Amino acid sequence: MARRVFFSFHHQNDSWRVGQVRNSWLLQKGESNKFMDAAAWEEVKRKGEASVKKWINQELNGTGVTVVLIGQETASRPFVKYEIQESFRRKNGLLGIYIHGIKNSEKKISRKGRNPLDDFIAMVDHPILGIFGHRIEKRYSDIFQTFDWVQDDGRKNMVDWIEEAARRSGR
Repeated sequence: MARRVFFSFHHQNDSWRVGQVRNSWLLQKGESNKFMDAAAWEEVKRKGEASVKKWINQELNGTGVTVVLIGQETASRPFVKYEIQESFRRKNGLLGIYIHGIKNSEKKISRKGRNPLDDFIAMVDHPILGIFGHRIEKRYSDIFQTFDWVQDDGRKNMVDWIEEAARRSGR
């Protein structure tokens, strides 16, 4: 059975780039959350925050890995932050992929955005003293891997990245 993945991203800015990443995943027999077109996304958003969170929660059901596709403004998006928090709470593997280098529909790239995984902190066992119950704070970006779609050849390597994220989370 194919691994089901949730893709988190900034809908308005990055849908074209995300479509290229998602299509690459689907061609490799992966499964993902449904992608809403702009009109459908706006309709859910119009119903309010609770409606959007309900949709996100439904789409996260049955997934084992959340891939955060990082564009120029992804880190500032409140629903991306919610998706990351909820994915961590559900013990999904997390993975960041920078997509700024993928050309959009106008054949343009964008500036590299800030990694939203930098904004979250988890308590983890201390690497040496953990056996004695000592815990330390670590940023998600220090726990979960992040790659660049273009520089790290995402088309070739994404399946391995996703499988590693799943393995690290025990999924």
